[in-house]
Amino acid sequence: MKAQELHIKDLTLGRLITLKIKDILELTKFRLSFLVVFSAVMAYLIANTGLINWAKVTLLFLGGFFVTASSNAINQLLEKDTDKLMDRTKNRPLPAGRMKPIEASLIAGIFAVAGIFILGVLFNPISGLLGALSLISYAFIYTPFKKISPIAVFIGAIPGSMPLLIGWTAATGSIGIGGIILFAIQFFWQIPHFWAIAWLLNEDYKKAGYYLLPSYEGKTRATALQNIPYLVCLVAVSALPYVLGMTGIISLIISLIAGILFLIQGIQLATDISDKSARKLMFASFIYIPIVFISFVIDKL
Repeated sequence: MKAQELHIKDLTLGRLITLKIKDILELTKFRLSFLVVFSAVMAYLIANTGLINWAKVTLLFLGGFFVTASSNAINQLLEKDTDKLMDRTKNRPLPAGRMKPIEASLIAGIFAVAGIFILGVLFNPISGLLGALSLISYAFIYTPFKKISPIAVFIGAIPGSMPLLIGWTAATGSIGIGGIILFAIQFFWQIPHFWAIAWLLNEDYKKAGYYLLPSYEGKTRATALQNIPYLVCLVAVSALPYVLGMTGIISLIISLIAGILFLIQGIQLATDISDKSARKLMFASFIYIPIVFISFVIDKL
């Protein structure tokens, strides 16, 4: 500890600020938060009629980002002890001792208030309520359930899909069928996405007492096969925006091709039950959402 303190004293103010910002970004999982808010903005643009108000798009991005960042910070506060047990998380600011819990709590609280205020006051009460529900369900229901049952993945997919409803209601003021369809697309996408990650990190998760694959038997063919129904449902629901006149034929073709390629990766994992195929499935999931939602927006515009 003394060596660490001496090292800190040797750092310049600028370097200390840089390291603190880096820790805050890691606490709030900046890249993940950015990707989550991307979905909210896409839903807003799909639902929007008339000229795009880029000031509102910016505010939606900030509001959604703050809520998501707060959720992630609370998640790390609650899991600071178990994070010490896993290789991929032991160097996070809290388990590594670079940040005190009171500091992380303050950051989480400020972000939560700011995000819910922006969504609920500058947009509408429904968007604010959805933002609050997303935060509560992710931080206080999904997080503890990770040590109880693999059903945590389904619980986590709900707040993970909530940004689509937030973006839709921010544009329209109500939860419409379009918002529900976009929510469903993200929901069915999240299950194979997260199971692919859980497959690759299964041993690390076990160190912390997490069993997030759908079967306690672990990386088996029966586990891999459970991805398939969700991937099939994803292909089906991705066609609904076109069926309901929300988007055009080009985005339908793109979403179907992306969904089928995603499904093929899931079938490949069920065939050879290898980490290599699980990694391909994970990367396919990363590509799927931006391609499909951007195609929806471009086709609508």
